[in-house]
Amino acid sequence: MSIINAFTVDVEDYFQVSAFAKEVPTSQWDQYQLRVVPNTLRILDLMEKHQVRGTFFVLGWVADKEPQLVREIANRGHEIGTHSYWHRLVYEQTPTEFADDLQQSIDILQEITGQPITSYRAPSFSITARSQWALSILKDSNIQFDSSIFPIVHDRYGVPDAEPRPHQIQLEPDGPTINEFPPSVHRKWSLNLPISGGGYFRLYPYPMSRHLLRKVNSQHFSPFMFYIHPWEVDPEQPRVKSSLRSRFRHYQNLKTTLPKLDKLLQTFRFGTLTEAWDSCQQPYPTTVLSDQQLEASLSITS
Repeated sequence: MSIINAFTVDVEDYFQVSAFAKEVPTSQWDQYQLRVVPNTLRILDLMEKHQVRGTFFVLGWVADKEPQLVREIANRGHEIGTHSYWHRLVYEQTPTEFADDLQQSIDILQEITGQPITSYRAPSFSITARSQWALSILKDSNIQFDSSIFPIVHDRYGVPDAEPRPHQIQLEPDGPTINEFPPSVHRKWSLNLPISGGGYFRLYPYPMSRHLLRKVNSQHFSPFMFYIHPWEVDPEQPRVKSSLRSRFRHYQNLKTTLPKLDKLLQTFRFGTLTEAWDSCQQPYPTTVLSDQQLEASLSITS
């Protein structure tokens, strides 16, 4: 098939996930052993084995601590995007705080790579109905691609009625647009089943993931978005004491991730987010973000 699917990696360490934010505040990050470098290298080596390029959404804090890792990703031919600086949920920030965090992450990544940063993924997909104002700030910061709006029902993120295919969002009537490449879903029983990676990839049997991802290509003639984190290929990582639900989500099936990734990269054609977007042979739909939606999300924040 001519369709190129997007392979993406959210470059953060095991103790920086949103589920552990109460147990491991940012003020304590320096006290934890960094494991992000060897884990990211495992993914890079696997991608190199299968001659796959992808997009790495790098946390600014990680880039500050390990600039050579960012250079290594870029030198291997991959695309660099930002995953914020402090991994704070967007809807827990004010617009000013969000803009400052975003710019801090862009500045450090552009300083390291010497290239413009034009793609973004929110921590825990936290651009939701109450934080749609963030899209305008992304556009003002020269971000061309966002991959933050997950069209599912979830306790931490999700916009269930959002367009599930790659599409353009017009930020106001007759206004500028931003390209949105959402994590992929499969429509079943009037619900969107998440199939794009992360914990879902670890939870589902591999044949199920393969089958549902193929449907995105064959039924919708559209590229799918796949994502993974470096800590998901690290079954030996230290355990963080947290709630039973958070521990289940974080630690389930870590031993099987790398072998399943190996199969996935053999099965599908992958590329960067930009390459996947450009591979589509039909026009992407456009949705319009109304003034009322923006005002509603701003009023919730304030």
